Amino acid sequence: MTETQNWPIKRRELHNHHFDSTIWNDFQFRGDDIVIATYAKSGTTWMQQIIGQMLFGPDPELEVAELSPWLDLRVPPKDVKLPAVAAQKRRRFLKTHLPVDALVYSPQAKYLYIGRDGRDVVWSMYNHHANANQTWYSALNDTPGRVGPPIELPPDDIRQYWRDWLQRDGHPFWPFWDNVRSWWAIRNLPNLLLVHFAELKRDMPGQMRRIAKFLDIPIDESGWEKTVEFCTFDWMKAHATKSVPLGGAFWDGGAQVFIHQGVNGRWSDTLSAEESAAYESRAVRELGAECARWLATGEGLETKF
Repeated sequence: MTETQNWPIKRRELHNHHFDSTIWNDFQFRGDDIVIATYAKSGTTWMQQIIGQMLFGPDPELEVAELSPWLDLRVPPKDVKLPAVAAQKRRRFLKTHLPVDALVYSPQAKYLYIGRDGRDVVWSMYNHHANANQTWYSALNDTPGRVGPPIELPPDDIRQYWRDWLQRDGHPFWPFWDNVRSWWAIRNLPNLLLVHFAELKRDMPGQMRRIAKFLDIPIDESGWEKTVEFCTFDWMKAHATKSVPLGGAFWDGGAQVFIHQGVNGRWSDTLSAEESAAYESRAVRELGAECARWLATGEGLETKF
């Protein structure tokens, strides 16, 4: 990597019921760290499973949620989380939902950003939110240190949820367009690879090999079939407690609720043609035509690998 590269600089902190971005200011990077970044509900857990199995598998007992913490989640607090991450002896792979300018970006680490159509994000997010239990609300709203208002109960109507999310830019979680824009803007950096949820659905083994090449993970062909099997959606759904935080304790119905359907286009039965077109126009205004196309389809991005 060239020394003359212009690397992203952290310019702000983000705090809310979920975030404490200041943890990155104190995080000590290692040269082989992997950071998995998404807006949310874009295939984050799926990518954690893929990375975990390629690094340390194939292993059906691998506790991916324990190995790969969400670093900027404010619970548990950073004085608990940072020592635990520092104590990991194996290659680390971490998760973030921050935009680039709220993150400390390391030239030595490798970054993966997963994109997904905003409509699919919201349908997955609604399931996540609507099935959250009181333990989830208490952890986010009542743990000391929260900045800003508490997270609200979702409305019963998913169309109202959609309208709120779109009109108020990511409400009640965090801004969407800014997140996508920030990662797209640095897509040509040598240590960042953009991956799309739809591409993973279309050709997961091919995308896994692409990711392994980018991360310098050697592939053991004798175990490859099992590695792929343990990363399939059906396998993850059947063994959800291995990859979901706290084994799914935050959701009514347990970990299998968190690993929901993993399909795209469920919004097409609910949104009108006019509503869908309004979203698509908004995406072009917010992101530009090239990025909007990639976000919707996974197409149009010059691939590095």
